[in-house]
Amino acid sequence: MPAPRPAHDGRPGRLAGLLTAVLLLALSVWTVASLQPPDPRPADAPAAEFSAERAFAHVERIAEAPHVAGSPENDVVVAGLVETLTDLGLDTRVQNAVGAREGAPGEAGMARVRNVVAVLPGTDPTGRLYLMAHHDSAEAGPGAADDAAGVAALLESVRALTAGPALRNDVVVVLTDAEEACLCGADAFAASHPLATGGVVLNFEARGTSGPPIMFETSLGNAGLAAAFAEAAEHPVASSFAVEVYRALPNDTDFSVLLADGDFTGMNTAFIDGAAGYHSPQDTPDRLDRGTLQALGDNALALTRSLGDRDLTVLAEPADGDATYFPLPGMLAQYPGTFVWPLAGAALVAVAGLALVLRVRGISSLRRSAGGALLALLPLALGPLAAQGLWQLLVLARPGYATMLDPWRPGWFRLAAVAVVLLVVLLWYALLRRRVGTAPLAVGALTWLAVVAAVLAAVAPGGSYLAAWPALVGALTGIVAALTSSRVVRVGAALLTGAAAVLVLAPTAALFFPALGLSQALAPSVVVVLAALALLPAVELLFPDPGERARLAATGVPAAALVAAVFCTGTGLTVDRFDAAHPVPSRLGYLLDADAGEARWVTTETPPGEWTAGFVDGRGTLGADYPYFAGREVQTGPAEAADLSAPEVTVVSDTVLGERREITVRVTPRRDDVRLVDLALAVDGGSVVRGRIGGRAVPEGALGEDFLRITFHAPPADGLQAAFTVEGDGPVRLRATDASNGLTGLPGYEERPEDVDTAGTHGADLVLVTGVTQLG
Repeated sequence: MPAPRPAHDGRPGRLAGLLTAVLLLALSVWTVASLQPPDPRPADAPAAEFSAERAFAHVERIAEAPHVAGSPENDVVVAGLVETLTDLGLDTRVQNAVGAREGAPGEAGMARVRNVVAVLPGTDPTGRLYLMAHHDSAEAGPGAADDAAGVAALLESVRALTAGPALRNDVVVVLTDAEEACLCGADAFAASHPLATGGVVLNFEARGTSGPPIMFETSLGNAGLAAAFAEAAEHPVASSFAVEVYRALPNDTDFSVLLADGDFTGMNTAFIDGAAGYHSPQDTPDRLDRGTLQALGDNALALTRSLGDRDLTVLAEPADGDATYFPLPGMLAQYPGTFVWPLAGAALVAVAGLALVLRVRGISSLRRSAGGALLALLPLALGPLAAQGLWQLLVLARPGYATMLDPWRPGWFRLAAVAVVLLVVLLWYALLRRRVGTAPLAVGALTWLAVVAAVLAAVAPGGSYLAAWPALVGALTGIVAALTSSRVVRVGAALLTGAAAVLVLAPTAALFFPALGLSQALAPSVVVVLAALALLPAVELLFPDPGERARLAATGVPAAALVAAVFCTGTGLTVDRFDAAHPVPSRLGYLLDADAGEARWVTTETPPGEWTAGFVDGRGTLGADYPYFAGREVQTGPAEAADLSAPEVTVVSDTVLGERREITVRVTPRRDDVRLVDLALAVDGGSVVRGRIGGRAVPEGALGEDFLRITFHAPPADGLQAAFTVEGDGPVRLRATDASNGLTGLPGYEERPEDVDTAGTHGADLVLVTGVTQLG
């Protein structure tokens, strides 16, 4: 951080400031652009290479229609996958099983699954490399991105592998079922497949339709895996901070199931931009970015070749610790986790040293520097709040955004959010630089960067680099600048400080805006604030000398940010409009109590959109827990009861053995296209101690309560057998609910307008029919 001096004592001119700003802006653009996927390779690319065009043909076949677990459409997909892998020479089998995942106390999800498992044998195996993606889709959409793209990337990678020399290690392709339902395909594989003996897993996912594939999750002790990824991946986009964030979130994928099993290590990759199409009817092949597919396949193939020829005995076990890594243009920077605290400590020491140098040089007293640190809290708090406020304004201007994670075309809005954060920081700086001094404000900003680095080193070590490097470089260059009057050195110091901030923080901001969405702009905007604070020495070069009374020139810098924010927001609203291809997402369900002959419309939209509001009239309660609505705030409205029957419950056996009662029932849906059955057993004054549904034991963690609720996906059409063991002599009741998708044909239902469509949520367009059976 170059310390400011009087104009006659070597202060660079504003032309140098403009040049510095242009160079840093260019560096930002280059850094972010380097993350973007490559052009797709054509179908006639060399056989040993990955071709997005060849892979895209698989996407088109898999994502021809929605194909949820248990559906006839998914059976067609499974048959096609078996044929493709068999034709490639792999020993391919279908695992027909039941998976089970415990949820909250007294609850579990289960599913009948059809996993496709194929083996490409190695020449001299040291272990097994598992390539994993899921072949089922969500209910509302065909799942071109999630996860036909992942499956297609693996199919094309396997084809390329068979065109080259055989690998040393066994490669096991695992295409799971029922990931969308309950991760039950992965559970069934880990629990009962003979090939699930442990090894290294590469899982491929999606939470959007475009953007760079990001290696966002690893097993614990990832030092060796990170090094392997950095060495082999053609497009090494990854961040140890993303790993820390994901570990703190309640989200899961198939990869989570295998990690929990304890016998697997590995890496999880997904692309996440274009979240508006996620799980929706718009997740179609034509919306999938083929450059994204190329990058996904390039990495899958390169990593498989690299790991397929390595000694996997080391990577199959956790390393001693995690690595720190982050993207730089064309490479992945990485170093051992043991460096985290030394770097954070060095940043703290360097900032303290800068404060002392400024005091010795008579530029800023320690008291004034401390005051600058306190004042730096203002932009740290107000910048992210301003970005979040921008989203609220967008929702007011366009209410259809209210239930969206991100708009359909978010690019201009993201730039607007960055501009708003810069406006806050620059306005703060412009108002205080003459009163407080430029040096105290800059050293105060670096103080918080160093503090953040230390805090992250303690709670999320993989993210400490975000603040440690900008703080360390800024403090060291600040010391150099404070000890010289050379204009060239001061400009170089400002440029070096800014470059460090841009290289480290710009990619993180670019990745985290799509990861969290503009609806949660608060978090990624913190990264932008940190970058802006680190850039203060470069920003200062744009301002007039603090001794000059040039208010117009001083206000010009924040004014430029204001103009940029207004322009980007206005352009975004012009570009991003709702239409048939980019509809307003809507969530509506129908609940019929067959016993009472009463029905209700239900939505989780709060507040409901214009179309949904025509069905509901306010907040309501459902009286019981139902799939996808349990524990959520809902709006309800009266509906006409349709002529639909609840599942038939037949008691197969009911015996008392000592203090325990064993009840077996058969639950048979009485309508077409049922995709799940929800069984809620209640025991007055007792508990459920054992359960077995569809031939699979209920997870132990779900037992022991006075109720048991099982959501079983892909139930057999001829009925689902369920056995329960209860303790206590109180009455037992079983609520059986089945669910299908599609509201068309229900009494009172009016079709959506052209620019409104089903939201990408599991509970959208859900038809629930429920009834209670008294078991005595």
